[in-house]
Amino acid sequence: MSKKLSSYLRQFLEYLEIEKGRSPMTLRNYEFYLQRFFDWAHDPAADQVTGEMVRQYRLYLNRLQDGRGGTLKKTTQNYHLIALRSFLKYLTKMDVKTLASDKIELAKQGSRDVSFLDSSDLSNLLEAPLNSDAPEQIRYRDRAILELFFSTGLRVSELANLKMDQVNLDREEFTVRGKGDKTRVVFLSNQAKYYIKEYLDIRDDDAPYLFVRHDRAKNDAKEVGPLTPRSIERMVHRYAVMSGIPKTVTPHTLRHSFATDLLMNGADIRSVQVMLGHASITTTQIYTHVTNQQLRDVHKAFHAKRREDE
Repeated sequence: MSKKLSSYLRQFLEYLEIEKGRSPMTLRNYEFYLQRFFDWAHDPAADQVTGEMVRQYRLYLNRLQDGRGGTLKKTTQNYHLIALRSFLKYLTKMDVKTLASDKIELAKQGSRDVSFLDSSDLSNLLEAPLNSDAPEQIRYRDRAILELFFSTGLRVSELANLKMDQVNLDREEFTVRGKGDKTRVVFLSNQAKYYIKEYLDIRDDDAPYLFVRHDRAKNDAKEVGPLTPRSIERMVHRYAVMSGIPKTVTPHTLRHSFATDLLMNGADIRSVQVMLGHASITTTQIYTHVTNQQLRDVHKAFHAKRREDE
């Protein structure tokens, strides 16, 4: 009989870190998802994992309460299954006898809703920081952050980790390291370049990060630290409320807006995939159904033309 599944967990996580370049957050998530399976299955031996066991686990996930009175979303259920599938694939790679990873099918899920801002809401959001009563440094910092999100489609973690020596304002482009430790080039709009420069010109610190906290006195901090992803999320939400936008707005909404804007203005989906840093074009295709204006124009131009001639 092979060893318990949990005995392989640490080396699997180290494999993901070293060989696959997964982020600390991904490692924590995989550990959580796998530990949930170990606990539910009472930590079976690797060769005791069966298709029926996985089927029962899927039922368990489908009925599991999420802490708010509801059940787990299909996407969350799939995250658990993806982690288990990757783990079993690793065991097979290490010549450990277990269930074949391709025996685990993911739950079917509906198409993802893509929330993006129309031009009016976007303009109001981008202008909100300078219309606020915050100190000058914070107003220009926040405007620069919003412009940079819309200019580049950066993920919030990517933006929070930026350092000043990474961003070349003269070339109007820079390289960012994203998911899976993969790099890609992103480009600065004239507005993003302008407000970043304005913000840096009034900075009075020597911190290496592009965007930093300006509340040292409030927090009694000895050093100027970078903004956290969570603080950036709160900032975006605050300006959305200030702008009167009725829906929830997050940094990812601006990433969606960036992609949608490109597609609606004629960019090809392959280029958008590269600029977003998606490993698969399937991920980028969630944006194609939101370009309804193009479909409307096609319909108006070509539908029922023969009837008009009658």
